[in-house]
Parts: sequence; structure tokens; C-alpha cells
Amino acid sequence: MSRFSQVMCAGKREPEKEQEAQRWIEAVIGEKFPADLPYELALRNGIILCKLMNRLQPGIIPKVNVSGGDYKFMDNISQFQKACIKYGVPDVDLFQTTDLWDQKNIALVTQTIFALGRTTYKHPEWRGPYLGPKPAEENRREFSEDVLRAGESVIGLQAGTNKMASQSGQNFGASRKIILGK
Repeated sequence: MSRFSQVMCAGKREPEKEQEAQRWIEAVIGEKFPADLPYELALRNGIILCKLMNRLQPGIIPKVNVSGGDYKFMDNISQFQKACIKYGVPDVDLFQTTDLWDQKNIALVTQTIFALGRTTYKHPEWRGPYLGPKPAEENRREFSEDVLRAGESVIGLQAGTNKMASQSGQNFGASRKIILGK
């Protein structure tokens, strides 16, 4: 999904997706989200996200800040984002720190978690649960020169056919008038 379409759907939260993401995170880290906090507030300090990354790839975030105030918690979110890129999540799939911290775009936070879940398929060392569909893999094909040359002579019918086509009956513009005798 492009950054433009992600921005266009800002605020369009999908509770089912958030629940699916939460269940996946809980399964990976082996802990439940705090029962007294909604999804976005449980993720806000970045601790759960850092634990998630360290489960997927141990040691990818060396120091998780569990106390120290807002600046330290925002640093957790930043470390999570950097770890996602190291892990292979495309940077276009990442949310901005303010999307989570100021709760400006929780839908994008959930999309990032799903992008991370898809990226786990590319890590054969990961044996745990997956999130989302498995990404398609390249299916490269090699053709011989004979096959390529044979394809050049084929007229594709994607745009229709031109059988029985002619220009009879077509006149463009006015016909020529020849005036004699003046």
C-alpha cells in the first residue's frame, strides 16, 4: 500500500485488524496486553513493540527503556522503527512516531505490525506464529531465443480484432468542389 493511500485512510481504524495484531503480538512475546489499557495506549510507550522485535530477532534492540518518562518511551518507538528496517520491513510501511505517541494514526501503526508479520515469512529461522498472508515470491522464467522469436510474430487480440475492417464509407471533411467556367 502506498504512503498516499495510507495517509488517505488515516483514522479509519479496523477493530478486527487491531485484535488480530494484538493476539499475534501476545502469542509472540508470551504476555497479554494490560487489561486496563486500550490497544493504542498499551503500545504507546514502545515497550511491547521492543519486546516483539527482540523475540523475532534476539538482541536487535539492545536497551529497552522501561522507565524514564516520555523522551525515553519515544526512544523505544524510534528503536522499534529502526529495528523493523533492519529486519526487512520496507520503510514505506512504517508509521511515524507521532502516529502512535500522539495517537494520530493508529490504523497506520496496525499496518506496520501487519507488514512486520508479513516480513517474518522471509526469515526461515522464525518458527513462531505468523501474521497476515505469505508474500508472493518471484517466479522468474527463462525462455530460449526460439521461443522469444516465435512470440514476436503473434498478434495479440487483447484489443480486439481487425478482420473485415476497411475504410469504405468514411469521408472526412467536405468533398472537393471544382468550379469550371469562371
